[in-house]
Amino acid sequence: MIGYIQAEEIAKRWDISMRQVQTLCKDGRIEGAVKFGNTWAIPDNAKKPTRTGREKPGRKPKTSGAE
Repeated sequence: MIGYIQAEEIAKRWDISMRQVQTLCKDGRIEGAVKFGNTWAIPDNAKKPTRTGREKPGRKPKTSGAE
């Protein structure tokens, strides 16, 4: 398909694992990604999603100190 590339190519371009690209596609975080059988087709001009800003697992929220 013209204008689309495979997950393997985008993984190299963004310097992340192919599994992470697949997860981003599955979660709908890469706009325009389409699955054909077992392969994801990603728009050539897709932008790498940013982090959601969530805290790391196990980390307790900061408190104001006045307890």
